[in-house]
Amino acid sequence: MVIISYDISNNKKRAKFAKYIKRFGRMMQYSVYEIDNSERILNNIISDINNKFMKLFDQNDSVYIFQLSSTCKVQKFGFAKNEDSTLLIVN
Repeated sequence: MVIISYDISNNKKRAKFAKYIKRFGRMMQYSVYEIDNSERILNNIISDINNKFMKLFDQNDSVYIFQLSSTCKVQKFGFAKNEDSTLLIVN
């Protein structure tokens, strides 16, 4: 799993980046997206950030990419605990 979080001060730039990043994953919170762990997709995102978005960003803007391994433990509370993509029901 890859988590992308961003803080972009300008509304127009933020909307453009949000529209772009939505193509790859699902929104977990405002400005926080979960993306399937695909090396190809991640490389494309990093390349696009470097080649397209960095020239738009200023010193107040930031993007974080967290690559989580299969050994990472993710705990969910509240509504988030109901949002697992797989559900197993045993009778």
